[in-house]
Amino acid sequence: MGLLAVLRRWFDCLAPSKSLGLRGEKAAARHLARLGYRIVGRRVQLPSGELDLVALDGQTIVFVEVKTRESDLHGHASDAVTPAKQRRLTRLAVTFLKRHRLHDHPARFDVVAVTWPPGGKPRIEHYKNAFEAVGRGEFYS
Repeated sequence: MGLLAVLRRWFDCLAPSKSLGLRGEKAAARHLARLGYRIVGRRVQLPSGELDLVALDGQTIVFVEVKTRESDLHGHASDAVTPAKQRRLTRLAVTFLKRHRLHDHPARFDVVAVTWPPGGKPRIEHYKNAFEAVGRGEFYS
């Protein structure tokens, strides 16, 4: 086993959920790219939080929330995108659009749920236009 594989396995033991989340984001990005989306941002850091993926679907800016789980035992991954999470994502999207002067472009929210059992292949479910902008003034507050 090569050094990279040893280090990757060691990291997975230290932070399995973080590693699972990162693998899920990469799988989601590949899936969206196969559908023709252009990934323009990954793990976009903003003062009030992080956007998992920002993509272009034609002329539409898509804010993609990725949720990765090993199984559906404790609920479906997409269930974690609660109304509170939707409000936070809306605020992050508004910040992103304002920062880049893109408020005139159409935008939407997609959710990608990745179920990735240990030792298995990921199951990817893409929910296009998963929810509307939530909050006072929505996108244009």
